[in-house]
Amino acid sequence: MGDLNGKENRWKLVEKRILIPSVIIIILISIPFGLYESESLELLNSIFDAIVTNFGWGYIWYANILVFIGLYLAFSKYGKVVLGDPAEKPDFTLFQYSALLIAMGLGSTIMRTGMIQWADIANNPPIGIEAGSPESMLWGNSYGMFIWSLQTFSVFVMAAPAIAYIVHVKKRPMMRISEATRILFGDKFTDGLGGTLLDILFLVSILSGAAVTLGLGTPIITTNLAALLDTEVTFTMTMIVTIIWVFLFSISAYVGIEKGIKRLSVANIYLAAALALFILIVGPGIFIMDFFTETVGHLLSNYLTFSFFTEATAIEQTSFIKNHLVFWFAYNATWAMLHSVFAARISRGRTVKEMILTYMVAPTALSWVATGILGGIGVHGQLTGDIDVLSLADENDPTSIIPVILETLPLSTIIIVLFIIIATIFLITTLDSTTFTIAAYTSKENMSEQDPSKFVRILVAVIITALALVLMQIGGLAPLEVISGMMGIPIIAIQFILVYAAIKMMDRDKAWKYNIRKDD
Repeated sequence: MGDLNGKENRWKLVEKRILIPSVIIIILISIPFGLYESESLELLNSIFDAIVTNFGWGYIWYANILVFIGLYLAFSKYGKVVLGDPAEKPDFTLFQYSALLIAMGLGSTIMRTGMIQWADIANNPPIGIEAGSPESMLWGNSYGMFIWSLQTFSVFVMAAPAIAYIVHVKKRPMMRISEATRILFGDKFTDGLGGTLLDILFLVSILSGAAVTLGLGTPIITTNLAALLDTEVTFTMTMIVTIIWVFLFSISAYVGIEKGIKRLSVANIYLAAALALFILIVGPGIFIMDFFTETVGHLLSNYLTFSFFTEATAIEQTSFIKNHLVFWFAYNATWAMLHSVFAARISRGRTVKEMILTYMVAPTALSWVATGILGGIGVHGQLTGDIDVLSLADENDPTSIIPVILETLPLSTIIIVLFIIIATIFLITTLDSTTFTIAAYTSKENMSEQDPSKFVRILVAVIITALALVLMQIGGLAPLEVISGMMGIPIIAIQFILVYAAIKMMDRDKAWKYNIRKDD
């Protein structure tokens, strides 16, 4: 009887009115997509393409405006506001804090884009540049750096000040978007149907995105594993890798941020540094450093060009950059609230300035180094004739090219093993951060005083895994990914609302005067 009561009590910790409808909505959406995957994918892609084609300029302005707002908040009087008690020290050192933001902000995607993004642009460069030329490769690698720069991380962090303020300063128990809008829309909206719908929208977006990440992230590991074992990628291998990955991210989410996510994130920074040094020592280190230096210079010279790139005068020829940039910002918008909620959770004791600038600078710096080194390997192979990356990129799935490029290096077996380990840890930290955030979001516990219970964390991990495995089996992951991208549209509006809410809360409390460190 005691166990039964214990289970009932644990279920009472879950906010079922937002979790259950969110899961049901995803299932109802996924079933027809699974039954008619190719038809539904074609339809959804055509809708999304139309949105991107007609409102691409809007996505570009959206990302750039958030950069300006972020810099304004950081360097204005609001930047001094402490997200918590000014007398308390931050929960994490600056290095640990940066590692957590890098693990959440970049994930394993940087290992894919860093390695092969340049080839897509080199094959289809901006107007006036010859495809396959050295100049096109420079444009390609600098664009690979640009997509992990200020715009992306501004999108990820700009809703965080409002959520961090309500939890760490106002000590409100719920870490939810609806709670952050209370100052604008009042108690009736926040506690009623409006607030519930807002929270369900967030959860549907993030649960579907997490399921897609789990389902589509495994190829980064399986393609390299198959190359290492000299075999083909099979369904059995994919399932084994998925199960191991799920087991590991569930454990990490279970033990929490301090013992799990933080330790993995910090360890992965050291591992990534070791891999980078190893590649520079045994590989074409001088070329990579020269090319990295030139890429950074090219990016800085053309940063504003990339930032506002629409290629409006290219009526008949549209480069890869134009289409990809808009899609990139659209998908980033989908993930923005998840990143902001997680950043809010780990930012207790940090100032608004520290939060914004750390999330802008730390992942940007690491991604530039990663792109410089990983991209440099493939460019060197292309220029020396060791491997025709451009032809392979034209004809194959991008992920499948990664092990082929790595195999051109000396001691490639060691490098591929390290690559697999780092990619796996990145995937684990992304998903356990996601799991932890969703658990915090759906918990009835007081998030200003404690983390979500282990029961809620494991429940969320099980839901994400079940959704991913079912979709992998019946089909429907690809359509769900497109839907996930389209959900970014309402989230853009929510982001700007939360920025306004943060400023209004700080102004009402005069936080820039009373909630600052003594030395400020």
